[in-house]
Amino acid sequence: MIIDRSHPGVTTEPAVEVHDCTVAYDRRPVLWDVDLLLPPRRLIAIVGPNGAGKSTLLKAILGLVPLASGKVEVFGKPLRQARHLVGYVPQRESVDWDFPVSALDVVLMGRYGRLGWVRRPGSADRRAAREALEKVGMSACADRQISQLSGGQQQRVFLARALAQDASLYFMDEPFAGVDAATEKAMVTVLRGLREGGRTVVAVHHDLQTVPEYFDHVVLLNMRLVAAGPVGEAFTPANLHKTYGGRLTILDEAAEAVRRARG
Repeated sequence: MIIDRSHPGVTTEPAVEVHDCTVAYDRRPVLWDVDLLLPPRRLIAIVGPNGAGKSTLLKAILGLVPLASGKVEVFGKPLRQARHLVGYVPQRESVDWDFPVSALDVVLMGRYGRLGWVRRPGSADRRAAREALEKVGMSACADRQISQLSGGQQQRVFLARALAQDASLYFMDEPFAGVDAATEKAMVTVLRGLREGGRTVVAVHHDLQTVPEYFDHVVLLNMRLVAAGPVGEAFTPANLHKTYGGRLTILDEAAEAVRRARG
């Protein structure tokens, strides 16, 4: 149970609960005993150095990698009972962008969770897909092959696919990686719209300077959970030093971002 600090005295069901989560690859642990509660209706960043297990944590929550121990609940239920409430935007590098489909086809894939694999998308599904493309500024590219799009455009299309799912909880693995500044700002606007609509977004993020500007809540991870909480409480120089082990350039930039956020 989580206390909603924006409404004192009100408690809410966590969007995600992770209990004693350990994940190992070839018997080598990459996540150790992670206990984590993520609140609903927030933009949540997961940050940490390379190899810290950030993407693995997302995949563990989504059931894409097996747990050596522990359990995960989404809105108080096992994932299999809440999967229809979840959307996922993987890393762009993990996608075969040469596959011969249009941007609209990719976004329509986000509707299959509602349709099942037997029914074909109808006019309502196509309308929802086109609306999602419009929200991310990609309407003009609906009929273009995804291989013809720039990296930033491809990322917008994958965001539109997630929007077409109309999920309650979105997981995004480095959604801003490799995109230009204009695309990043446009995507942040979309994510804020999701939050305003009562959705929760959990994103692996690598730019520490923008954490206070973009996110409400932060998870600091380095194989083990270092800290988690509202950005104003958890995103501190002390916690950053524990997470990054004294990488001074990164930490100096992050500390400056913290100072700016606190005025």
